[in-house]
Amino acid sequence: MRFSQDFAPPGADRRPGRGRAGARGPLGILAAALALALALTGCGTGTGTDQGAPATGSAPEAAADRIEPLATAPRPQLPVTVKSADGAEVTVASTDRIVPLTGGLSEIVFTLGLGKQVVARDITATFEQAARLPVVTRAHDVSAESVLSLKPTVVLAETTTGPAEAIDQIRDAGIPLVVVAPAKQLSDVGRRIGTVAAALGVPESGTELKSRTRSRIDAVRASVPAPADGRKKPRVAFLYLRGSASVYLLGGRESGASSLLEAAGAVDAGKESGLKKDFTPITSEALAKAAPDAILVMTKGLESVGGVDGLVKIPGVAETPAGMDRRIVSIDDGVLLNYGPRTDRVLSELIAQLYPQDGADK
Repeated sequence: MRFSQDFAPPGADRRPGRGRAGARGPLGILAAALALALALTGCGTGTGTDQGAPATGSAPEAAADRIEPLATAPRPQLPVTVKSADGAEVTVASTDRIVPLTGGLSEIVFTLGLGKQVVARDITATFEQAARLPVVTRAHDVSAESVLSLKPTVVLAETTTGPAEAIDQIRDAGIPLVVVAPAKQLSDVGRRIGTVAAALGVPESGTELKSRTRSRIDAVRASVPAPADGRKKPRVAFLYLRGSASVYLLGGRESGASSLLEAAGAVDAGKESGLKKDFTPITSEALAKAAPDAILVMTKGLESVGGVDGLVKIPGVAETPAGMDRRIVSIDDGVLLNYGPRTDRVLSELIAQLYPQDGADK
C-alpha cells in the first residue's frame, strides 16, 4: 500500500497503484482506499468534536506546515540521464517547469530549493508553499491533460502513480518522466533525496540535504526516553481510518509505519502480532491480539470517525489498553509516511505524544 505519504500517502498518498511499473507497492491498496475516501468526503475532513491526544497529556502544538529549503541555492547541471525506477532511461534537459506527482516528491523538490520551478502539485502536497499551485490529480488519479497543459519540462512520479494510461500519455508527448521508488522506511530517506536530486541535476544539493536530514533524524532518535523502572516499550497499533467510506484498517509489517515506531522506541503492535501484509481490516480479534498500549492515526482519519469518542466505538478498540486509556497519537496525513526532509519533525512529534510525561528532550 502506498500513501507516502503521501496522505495521502503515502502516503501515503497517498494512490490507486496502477502505475507504469505495474506494481502495487506496500501502500497501494491503502492508496486506493484513500482515493475513494477523498472522492466521497472531499479530502476526508470530518466533523469530530474530540481530536484526541494521549491520555496523559496534550499533543504538542502543530508547527507551521512549511518546507525549509536549503540555504544554498541549487545550480542544476544539465542535461542529465538517469535510470527511472520502471527501467526507462530518461534524459532531463531543463528544470524550468517541474511537476511532482506526489506530495512526498514535492517536499523533496521544494526543500532542495527548486520550489519556484514547480508548476503543479498532487493533492497530497499540503504544505504552505505549494498551496496555490494547480492540482493535476483527481482522487490521486493523474490527469494527463492537466499535466500537459502546463508544458512541463520534467515530471516526477512514483511506481504507484497512475493510471498507467496517463503516464504513457505524458511520455508519449515527449515529456521526460522519471519514476522514483516509493519510501517504506527510514533507510529510504537518503535514497529518495539522492534520486530526485540526481534527476534534477543538483547532486551536490542532494548530498547536502541528505546530510542535514540524517543529522536531524539522528538527533531526534537520541531524544527517546530510556525505559525506566522495568517498563516495556509501548506497543503501538497504526490504524488507517476513513469513516465516511467505512474504511478501517490495521497496519501490519508492510504498512510503512514500523520503521518510525521502532525509531521512537516503540513496538509496532500489528507487526508484532504476526500481521505480515500491509493492512488488514480491523476486527476485535486482530486488535485483541495486537493489544496496543497506544494507537497511531492520521489527523484527518481521526476526524473522519468523530475524534477519539468515535474511534473507541469501532469494534474492539475500547477493549484494548490504548482504548481504555484513550491513548491516541495523531499526526498530519500529509507528512506521516513521507520519509523525506521533514521526517525528523514527524519523529519528534511521535515521541512527544508517546512520552508526554518524560518529554522528548531527555
